[in-house]
Amino acid sequence: MRIHVVMHESFEAPGAIVEWAENNNCQVDYTKLYLGEKYPENTDGFDFLIVMGGPQSPATTTEECPYFDAGKEIEFIKKAINKNKSLLGVCLGAQLIGEALGAPFAHSPNREIGVYDIRLTEKSDSDPVFSQFPKVFPVGHWHGDMPGLTSQSEILATSKGCPRQVVKYSPKIYGFQCHFEFTKESIDGMIINCADELDKYKGLPYIENAEQLRTHDFKGMNTKLFAFLDYIKNGI
Repeated sequence: MRIHVVMHESFEAPGAIVEWAENNNCQVDYTKLYLGEKYPENTDGFDFLIVMGGPQSPATTTEECPYFDAGKEIEFIKKAINKNKSLLGVCLGAQLIGEALGAPFAHSPNREIGVYDIRLTEKSDSDPVFSQFPKVFPVGHWHGDMPGLTSQSEILATSKGCPRQVVKYSPKIYGFQCHFEFTKESIDGMIINCADELDKYKGLPYIENAEQLRTHDFKGMNTKLFAFLDYIKNGI
């Protein structure tokens, strides 16, 4: 399987996704927008598009962030959708996929930074992957927004702080507002580069500090991510 990853920042890394790809002999290419790289001219070079997170939002302008053009990225995502590619959006990536499908992003009722439980909905019972998971389990979070919903989308998981944690747009298109891909290395990158957020939002209900973030073992959520990626790979 050929995977293309869009990265908005060096520290919003694919984390455990890379480990899975290496173990499954997948080719991985990148568009690293923070380095000024451009999207592929067409989507023929990949089977699976993964759009990572970032501190931006779909409403961020090029004046605010010169290397992030939301409109161009949404058009690139639309090309992949129109070519029937498999897609996964993580955090900002989930919001951008929603936008590409005509579903505007929204602000989450609560900002979440840390590891908190998500709860699967009844819709997850019919999903080939999430139906195999426990009804409640912990995953990573670092967000203040959430993806929009289309008339066909299904919410597969919620949390106490956010009602849209996992959104299934189609059998081949998913949005994860939460972070299954976090590793100890990637969370260190987030802590170092987003320390201002930890200070700004401390005291809110769903905000952990750096010390708490570093105590977590991310392997359980990574294992669930690997099961999801296996499903995508087997469907291509």
